[in-house]
Amino acid sequence: MAELKLIKHLQGAPGLRLFGLGPNLLPCGGLRKLQLFLNKNAFWASNRKINDLKECLANSDVIVSLWLDKEMVGFGRALSDNVYRGVLWDIVIDKRFQGKGYGKVVVNSILNSEEMKRVQKIYLMTTNKKDFYSQLDFKDVNSQDLLINEKTL
Repeated sequence: MAELKLIKHLQGAPGLRLFGLGPNLLPCGGLRKLQLFLNKNAFWASNRKINDLKECLANSDVIVSLWLDKEMVGFGRALSDNVYRGVLWDIVIDKRFQGKGYGKVVVNSILNSEEMKRVQKIYLMTTNKKDFYSQLDFKDVNSQDLLINEKTL
């Protein structure tokens, strides 16, 4: 039976980013698997280039991935100043495994990390998972507006 394994990557995820390491610190093409995983499971994160993923990981404070054997089934990352503000990014669970508590494992792992556990306010944006995040004590905020300055690359 496949074993579920949560990996709490070092800041910047050098093992995943530079060597493609997966469970048990073994090479498994992890970065390419992340790219394919995002393409398959997140319309808003599809078509990310390998070099851009490398840079995004290098500049992330908290990175976790969830694996069944050598298959990635969950991922998430966050940025934080460790005191006042943090932001969750790219929380994704394989569509086949949603509703089994894996999303809570990924989010709680990030929230309980050294970089995030003392942060006063943690932000996130979601397209269609508002009900999921409300189960984890995230609240709808009407007193603030989301503004975006979007670049065409």
